[in-house]
Amino acid sequence: MKNNLTIKDIDRIIEMAWEDRTPFEAIEFQFGLPESEVIKLMRTELKRSSFNLWRKRVNSGISQKHLMKRNPEIERFKCSRQRTISLNKISKR
Repeated sequence: MKNNLTIKDIDRIIEMAWEDRTPFEAIEFQFGLPESEVIKLMRTELKRSSFNLWRKRVNSGISQKHLMKRNPEIERFKCSRQRTISLNKISKR
């Protein structure tokens, strides 16, 4: 799947993966990459130490990367005040 991704896509996936509040399901929804593929991408694109820090954080109680760990009141991928995003492209108003 990585072959179909542009450099911009890879940068955005890495950015989303680093964000604690962005679940893996949001990345899969926008880019079609399941959690296992995101982990592989992060492993190849990051330095080893950065990857280890990221994995440690994702598996800690701080991160809400998995929907099961999220507060059940959160039913969206983005802030309600954020501009509409459609397939990772900001919609024009």
